[in-house]
Amino acid sequence: MSEIQIVKVDQGGVNARILAKEAKADFRRVEAASLKMPTRFTSAEGKRFFARLFNTLQLNTHFISVIARTRLDHEDVARIEDTIRARMDAASENLNTAIDGAEALFKAHGITSTATYDTVPLDVDVHVLSSIGRRFLEVLGKLDQLMPLLQTLEIHEVISTQAVDIQRASLKRQVRDVANGARTFAMGLRRRMNAMDARDGEGRGAGSRQETFAMGEAGGAGEPGAEGNAASDLIAESADARLFEVLESTVPSDDD
Repeated sequence: MSEIQIVKVDQGGVNARILAKEAKADFRRVEAASLKMPTRFTSAEGKRFFARLFNTLQLNTHFISVIARTRLDHEDVARIEDTIRARMDAASENLNTAIDGAEALFKAHGITSTATYDTVPLDVDVHVLSSIGRRFLEVLGKLDQLMPLLQTLEIHEVISTQAVDIQRASLKRQVRDVANGARTFAMGLRRRMNAMDARDGEGRGAGSRQETFAMGEAGGAGEPGAEGNAASDLIAESADARLFEVLESTVPSDDD
């Protein structure tokens, strides 16, 4: 007798909707090599956080560690990297503590099986660009591991729905803060680089104005010098604008 199916189950549509909602990260300007790591997410939280945060964090940290380091003080960049790693370590440690606590409650209450998902797992080959990216992927994996444990304890009424919601929200916020913090740091470094370019542009404009004024005095006419001044300023502003557009497109924002 064939198995009778009394409910409709997911056939991959959930994963398709999750991925379709998220903007595709643009890695075309990233020339670094990446380590390809097969990864699986099963929980709704793990899938969505991976889709929303992972590639954005990778692009932001690539900007910080590679692009900004070519223009800014290496010690400043290193301090930012250390801060991002420290936040990841704190989130990872809290997730480890939550997983250990959930497993202890499983043992204390004789629970031998974990709740499973009827949706299709999200299997992806992740392109990992850096140690920060690898460690953040591990953090997302721990979040994904914890979610069904909490759901199981809630089903067995070992912990209340409210307690699960509070713990889940707190841990998700810590993981999200890592990615959002990297984005904030990258934006700050971009502003510093843009300010440097603006100052360089002003310096070039001042030099051009002096040269044009001298040429105008030598030719006995001031207005051609003014026209040359306006043209040089326009060129400088256009160059700054193009650079700003390139930097902005390198690190797209995400929908939190």
